[in-house]
Amino acid sequence: MALSHDQILDLVKTTQKELGKMRWTEIATDLQEYEVLSKMLKSSKVKFSTGEGLQRNVMVDQSGAAKHVGLYNSDDVNVGDVMQVLDVPFRHTTTNYAFDRRERAMNEGPEQIVELVKVRRADAMISLAKLLEDTFWDDHGGDNVTPFGIRYWIQGATTQGFNGGNHAQFASGPGNLSASDYPRWSNYTDKFTNFTKSDLVKKLRKAHRLTDFKSPVDIPDYRTSKGQNYRIYMNEESISALEDIGEAQNENLGRDLASMDGNISFRRNPLVYIPKLDAETNKPIYLVNWGVFSVFFLKGEHLREDGPLRVAGQHNVYQVHVDLSWNSLCVDRRRLAKLSTDGAA
Repeated sequence: MALSHDQILDLVKTTQKELGKMRWTEIATDLQEYEVLSKMLKSSKVKFSTGEGLQRNVMVDQSGAAKHVGLYNSDDVNVGDVMQVLDVPFRHTTTNYAFDRRERAMNEGPEQIVELVKVRRADAMISLAKLLEDTFWDDHGGDNVTPFGIRYWIQGATTQGFNGGNHAQFASGPGNLSASDYPRWSNYTDKFTNFTKSDLVKKLRKAHRLTDFKSPVDIPDYRTSKGQNYRIYMNEESISALEDIGEAQNENLGRDLASMDGNISFRRNPLVYIPKLDAETNKPIYLVNWGVFSVFFLKGEHLREDGPLRVAGQHNVYQVHVDLSWNSLCVDRRRLAKLSTDGAA
């Protein structure tokens, strides 16, 4: 059914008088920051691949071939099976928008407030940003279409140590490699009670130190950077408490009443506020080493935008689709850590 001019709500709202030219205020979102789309999915930070997904080789053990011997000792050579394959499939995400070509014509000229197509595109991208943020920070439901978020790779536990095992919905383990079969394929975990230097900060220091693995031999590993290239993610209550600690130990605060806001770090690694984590009652803190953790895309499918394409049966209507084939990948879970107040996964 054809739409009349006054029935197209967006067109009416964007051609009102005296609202200012080519600008609008966006209050369609609930979160203050969108870490995934704005930071993690930038083309300069992601990897590209082909095929159905990514596979990576993981040395899960060593053969124990070394031993002390005496003179004229007989050789005893054993070849151990020490390699396993990490397997992560592509997942696919899309958003879209549409417009009638006559809408655009009616939205031009001296009375134009905003370009209608830009509004529609902004709406589609905001929807995408929200979905990506929800996907990355929420728990995975175990389906076969949702990309892997942070809680797929990093599990919590009530005890201190490398106890972050398999996700409850993925018995075969993260990347199809089970931490039950290969305990070294586990992330570091700890539980804290108070936002104090003697409790949380001390445990952060321990987590940071114990996840800093160095191979005794030079190997061609997958790390994109050496050392501890962390971003430490937490909710507002946690980062605010750590800002207070930072200010309390600074003797040269000057006149700035909140000198640590936006500048707080831990061993020169940034502390990052994630609004999605405000809903988590156990105050999770994720230490993510971006030397071993990454986001990868199918080559040619990094926020690919197709269109405008004419809609079948509606010759005046055009649609645009934005697609991405992607997933997250960790090649060494021992370099990741999760702290929380209850140790929950």
